Amino acid sequence: MPNRVALYLQDAHDLRDGIKYAQYAESKGFTEVWQAESRLVRDAIVPMAAFAATTGKVKIGSGVINNWTRNIGLLAATFLTLDDLAPNRIICGIGAWWDPLAKNVGIERRKPLLAMRETIEVMRRLLRMENVTFHGEFHHVTGIELDVVHGRREPRNVPIYIGATGDQMMEMTGEIADGCVMNYCVPPAYNDKALELLEKGAKKAGRTLADIDRPQLIVCSVDHDRKKAIEAAKTLLTQYLAQQPHIAKASGVSQEIVTRVQSVLGWPATKEQVHEAMQYVPDDFVLSISATGTPDEARARVKEYMDRGCTCPILYPMSDPYLMIDTFAQG
Repeated sequence: MPNRVALYLQDAHDLRDGIKYAQYAESKGFTEVWQAESRLVRDAIVPMAAFAATTGKVKIGSGVINNWTRNIGLLAATFLTLDDLAPNRIICGIGAWWDPLAKNVGIERRKPLLAMRETIEVMRRLLRMENVTFHGEFHHVTGIELDVVHGRREPRNVPIYIGATGDQMMEMTGEIADGCVMNYCVPPAYNDKALELLEKGAKKAGRTLADIDRPQLIVCSVDHDRKKAIEAAKTLLTQYLAQQPHIAKASGVSQEIVTRVQSVLGWPATKEQVHEAMQYVPDDFVLSISATGTPDEARARVKEYMDRGCTCPILYPMSDPYLMIDTFAQG
């Protein structure tokens, strides 16, 4: 069993249930809870605050927010506020978003590497409680600071992780970030190249791969009935293949399958369309890019990701969350 294990929540569960799952995971030795922010369905910050306020030990991470839609001053103030709620327990996971969603809401994702680099530089300086003047291509701030009057004035310990997918972003993550939120919907072998790129970037900054934390999102569907576990995982994976092309590409699925799925559903999609498209997704594919099956099978699969460089599995429950948490309970 891993020394660290995390719970991942997105929008598949009621928010009030998510609070219960976070508390239960903490009681079972889970070390982290990560909240997604994807599509246009659930903001990450509100659930993070709820989890932070109702737990006492677990770290709370954003997995991940994007670097385009929040003003940099507001972004830093948001994480300062979360740190006030749960000091030294907050992790900022941030990513470059994806098209067509970004384009459809009016965001032009040009020069994503430079935009991310600027975001992290200004964000770090603000969280160090510096007075910041910075004029880059994407961020322009003049003499701003987190001007705390009532409260803690000390620098905040909020590590910044990048949710990287592309090769260049992965390499830059090794250079400038505290960690990498590694992708899900990928086979364990995906990690081999990712680690090479992270290490290459780390060397640019005089660091080693060991200096880069590497938690990894993993779709985890656990059921004593293997067939039920597969069906539960397939619901999510079908939607991802249609709506998130960067994930589909990283997963290694054939273009034929992607085309068939996309012919049935796009964005937005109904539950009925998702279930109709599921027929085109083979069981073997589901098993190859997730930790799905009986408790023993799920544990064995997660170990494969750990053996290939994942430092903390971030498990997204697709069937019974309590059974999944019990399957990976620590101690």
